[in-house]
Amino acid sequence: MKRLDFFLSRMALVLIAFALGGMAAGRAWGAAETRLPNLVFILSDNQGAWTLGCYGNPDIRTPHLDQMAAEGVRFTRALSSNPVCSPTRATFLTGLLPSQHGVHSFLDPKYMMGREAYNTLGEFTSLGEVLRDAGYTCGLSGKWHLGDNLKPSEGFSFWVTKPDGHTQEFYNQDVIEDGAVRKEAGYTTDLWTRKGIEFIEKNQARPFFLFLAYNGPYALGGLMNRPPQNRHAAFYRGKHFASFPVEAMHPWQFANKQFHNQQNAMERVAAEVSGVDDGVGEVMATLKRLGLDDNTLVVYAADQGWMGGQNGMWGMGDHFRPVAAHELMMQIPLIFRRPKKILAGRTSDLIVSNYDFLPTVLGELGLGEQMPTAPRSPGRDFGHALHGEVRPWENVMFFEMETVRAVRTDGWKYVARFPDGPYELYDMQKDPRERFNLFGQPGMASKRVELAERLEAFFQRYADPQYDIWKGGRSKAKRHTD
Repeated sequence: MKRLDFFLSRMALVLIAFALGGMAAGRAWGAAETRLPNLVFILSDNQGAWTLGCYGNPDIRTPHLDQMAAEGVRFTRALSSNPVCSPTRATFLTGLLPSQHGVHSFLDPKYMMGREAYNTLGEFTSLGEVLRDAGYTCGLSGKWHLGDNLKPSEGFSFWVTKPDGHTQEFYNQDVIEDGAVRKEAGYTTDLWTRKGIEFIEKNQARPFFLFLAYNGPYALGGLMNRPPQNRHAAFYRGKHFASFPVEAMHPWQFANKQFHNQQNAMERVAAEVSGVDDGVGEVMATLKRLGLDDNTLVVYAADQGWMGGQNGMWGMGDHFRPVAAHELMMQIPLIFRRPKKILAGRTSDLIVSNYDFLPTVLGELGLGEQMPTAPRSPGRDFGHALHGEVRPWENVMFFEMETVRAVRTDGWKYVARFPDGPYELYDMQKDPRERFNLFGQPGMASKRVELAERLEAFFQRYADPQYDIWKGGRSKAKRHTD
């Protein structure tokens, strides 16, 4: 009898332990199911969408980004609201226009390091701060270029960056880590990838936001005169690049003239694009290795577009006089991926802007109600396009670079320059390359007036008077159109 009692009591203990274990497992499963999704935002520097294979480029190898697009949603008409890096990065993180956040051009070095250094986003609530307050650990690996670069800010606790904004080279460069400047002898594109993966591995047990901000491909400056050195250099050496048109230089070209139609410059761009693609592949492999893939939203974008010979133009808007607003200077790659949540292998032709990024990402993370309301962002949540839902959406976006403003609709683009022009008007259905300026042509007056009024009404609604250059406001960065 005693043996039977002992056996029954042991069985009871086992059953109780099993039940408690099951409850604990259930709680753990529930916690995993309800944990906020991670965010990895990968931002490249000066990259037109046309440089990626998934956007039709036949010359440049981007297998990992092509795979990401095949596993997610790729936007064919994503346009940046400014053609320069500091303003566009500020817009991605705040959802605000340059005439709202005040960063109208690339930031002066004195505001990044030294006595005058300050955080240009300090007066606003940005993505990192929203996510930090929601329980995320936030890390930056790569280019900041928004001021006070030595100190972590805007919700980030992990902080590895550059002391400046421009890129002179990708090897033997100064970087900031642990609050100090040091020399990085290797390839900085690989460094940002390595540090980003380090951040993911350290924070895999909690919700995290990684801002992986590459300073590549950066197809500008003296590095275009030097051959590439990364693992792709040999592949591109002597290659014919059909995607880089060889055309007569545009009369508005102001900078970058020495790179036009140059084989070495094409090879350098291609190699650096592929170098960034390598990093994307390593990050995606890390998420899968750690079992984080399904619960991580990954977004790939560029800060602004870039031209490599199309229409005889090389570079972005500030490299032209007058400052330009060509479509390929505005068009950026934009890919969203999250397995089992976002549709795979889809494209969207909606016109979306980088000021739409913040409300959309917060919505996808389940934090849409945390979207900052002051100042009011012009951004719209296009999350329905990620899930195959059809909702009303007006295809329109607005652009500004100091004294230049533009409105792009489904069929038209109107460009205005304060105060005396020149003005541009294009039928984007018939003339997608913007070869024929219709401003002042017979029969175009009503369309011009319509778009001019629309442009004025938009900035009247959203621009902050202190940063509205058209009405005497100032820029936090040095002006380039004075």
